[in-house]
Amino acid sequence: MLPNREGQHVPNTTFKIRRDNHWVDLTSAELFNGKTVVLFALPGAYTPTCSSSHLPGFNTLAPVFKARGVDEVVCLSVNDAFVMNEWAATQEADNLTLIPDGNGQFTEAMGMLVDKSDLGFGKRSWRYSMLVRDGMIEKMFIEPEKEGDPFEVSDAETMLRHVSPDTPPPEPLTMFTKPGCQFCTQAKALLQNAGLPYEEIVLGHGITSRTLQAVAGAATTPQVFCGGKRIGGFEALQTWLASAVVH
Repeated sequence: MLPNREGQHVPNTTFKIRRDNHWVDLTSAELFNGKTVVLFALPGAYTPTCSSSHLPGFNTLAPVFKARGVDEVVCLSVNDAFVMNEWAATQEADNLTLIPDGNGQFTEAMGMLVDKSDLGFGKRSWRYSMLVRDGMIEKMFIEPEKEGDPFEVSDAETMLRHVSPDTPPPEPLTMFTKPGCQFCTQAKALLQNAGLPYEEIVLGHGITSRTLQAVAGAATTPQVFCGGKRIGGFEALQTWLASAVVH
């Protein structure tokens, strides 16, 4: 049975990471001490659930966590530093800190190292998330031990409900833009200043103004959608942000 280490200190290990094309040692103390950290661990970079759901969910909600007292949101996997850095770039995971546990030392000390040799993976991390305050594990969400790759409790929204029970997860924001659009630039700045993560769809990358007209009922940019509902252009976004809906 995988151990729940709530109330215990995180393992004291050293991670080998790459910064500016140089090897750097990062200790557990440097990562956790004096900080509030949300960490989620997963079986492997580039794997389907990790890339489509687990990491994107935490990347989207990271600004919400940080607005509620979390200093850092960390993704950990038993992969090497080169893989983790490339995956971070591919995923555009700018809100996260990706940590390679290449030798599995931290994961093994957590009791979360599992054998996935049947998939050709070797030893990997079981999927879990945890809240760590000043090096002490306050809460762990460990996926149930059953066949396959369960993803039921270690997601970002479950952790957010623990960190801030009264905070609903934000509705997904999507904005259609086009290169050189001054109002698009201003709209992106508004959302960034408000701390609201968004997905940007740029016209010209397989998306045409005709597509935008069909989706939004307007061909001008920007066009902003929240939770499947159209907000509209730049002025409509200003009004929406000023309303009580987002405060």
